[in-house]
Amino acid sequence: MSRPLDVLTSALNKKVILKVRGRREVRGILRSYDPHLNLYLEEAELIHPADEEEGTESVTEQLGSIILRGDNVILISPP
Repeated sequence: MSRPLDVLTSALNKKVILKVRGRREVRGILRSYDPHLNLYLEEAELIHPADEEEGTESVTEQLGSIILRGDNVILISPP
């Protein structure tokens, strides 16, 4: 059985999807992390989800290279 940080290690240099506070999603290539779950992502993009009630489609906003503070992370979806 693998531990949570082992899963993150196996996801290094691969594209991951993150759910963060504020009902937002970020997608990018995980380059590194620390024990506090601070994440360094390259080619990051913020995903604005579709809103069926308003009839809008999902939109992505390019962020580039970012450091995401660990206490904002709710969920990490490895490849």
